[in-house]
Amino acid sequence: MSIATTMIIRLEIRKAEASFGDVASRLAAAGGDIVAIDVIRGGKDVTTRDLTVNVQDAANEEIISVLKNMPGIKVINVSDRTFLAHLGGKIEVTPKMPIKNREDLSLVYTPGVARVCTAIAEDPSKAYSLTMKRNTVAVVTDGTAVLGLGDIGPEAAMPVMEGKAMLFKQLADIDGFPLCLDTKDPEEIIKIVKAVAPGFGGINLEDISSPRCFEIERRLSAELDIPVFHDDQHGTAVVALAGLLNALQVVEKSIADSRIVVVGIGAAGVSICRLLLAAGAKQLYAADKEGILNRSEAYTNPEWSWLAEATNPENLSGGLDEAVRGADVFIGVSRGGILQVSHLQSMARDSIVFAMANPTPEIEPDLAEPYVRVLATGRSDYPNQINNVLCFPGIFRGALDCRAKTVNLEMKLAAAQAIAAVVHPDERNEQYIIPSIFNEKVVEQVRLAVIRAAIATGIARRIPPDVS
Repeated sequence: MSIATTMIIRLEIRKAEASFGDVASRLAAAGGDIVAIDVIRGGKDVTTRDLTVNVQDAANEEIISVLKNMPGIKVINVSDRTFLAHLGGKIEVTPKMPIKNREDLSLVYTPGVARVCTAIAEDPSKAYSLTMKRNTVAVVTDGTAVLGLGDIGPEAAMPVMEGKAMLFKQLADIDGFPLCLDTKDPEEIIKIVKAVAPGFGGINLEDISSPRCFEIERRLSAELDIPVFHDDQHGTAVVALAGLLNALQVVEKSIADSRIVVVGIGAAGVSICRLLLAAGAKQLYAADKEGILNRSEAYTNPEWSWLAEATNPENLSGGLDEAVRGADVFIGVSRGGILQVSHLQSMARDSIVFAMANPTPEIEPDLAEPYVRVLATGRSDYPNQINNVLCFPGIFRGALDCRAKTVNLEMKLAAAQAIAAVVHPDERNEQYIIPSIFNEKVVEQVRLAVIRAAIATGIARRIPPDVS
């Protein structure tokens, strides 16, 4: 499934050879939907118009080719609204106060700044009150696992990191700074992040490939005294658990008694399994393209070895057919199209399916709906979107506000429960198990839950005045 986008096409139409009706019909045949028309110049013989066209990404080239081959039509320019939104980058740094005269300059820079530097040198904890440290997060990537694009490098990863910084600011008023590293060496990444850590209140790891991401996060969490959070792992797990808690309420099943299958055991899949176990799952089965993880196999991936011991109580072997048979819950973080109707028919009654592969889910929702009770995806154009944006702004807002030393398991569980609780029991149904990313309650409820969990587990170094 391709993604819809909007193009702005400037055309010169020579009236003797072509009409606007010809253009509209050819665009429609090629998959374009004209949503706006602006006349730039009108003349007796030639008209110049801007056409705003909705189109699927896959049809972009075909539409331009069709127009260029039409007699009497000259394509002057093609603009993509997505590309226009990225011109010059999507974020900037702005000062909190203007510098208008020498007195202002002496306050924020030399000589006045020296007194502040001395105060921090004498007591490093004052960096939280006298610098931007208390409200900043480094968004760190090496560009090896960007969206569904794979290893595209640090420069190509930058637009995603900028977008993450935008979400941090808009949703939680946190200043995020993209750091795209030109190295794939885990030791070098760890060294670099540790070296820049004094200027940040937290570290958000992003789009780092598995299994390297596990060791990088583990080491940084142990060696730094600020929160380190790999969103691809834990953000996905937290939001998936939140949705599952509500879905189980809808079908009147418990997490302990449900047979749960997680398919796709990469960074997100491992973290989902770990969080489900912590939340009380007893019948959990982890499966990848090599089959169900079991104790009869030897795995080179230490995470898989651990999961093989912690899951699959019956020590089942086999592939996807065996994994989903009789399952109450399917959670997919794998690839599009692997789940068939026959798989759904073999699941337990009132089944729950989270087909979270993006942009193409494990099974198309329209195909799955007749056979499942609750369906969720990773897409925004279907109900019940499992989206990390519900998680990371509130988790970091809470962790920064209480100056947590890390993000522990209890904080993640608390975040999942807080997200689930935003959906009131009277509202909860098959089509609404997870709140919208634009629900203003989410960040604050996650923040409070994370702070309370941090305080209860002894890793908070500050109790915010609004938290009792």
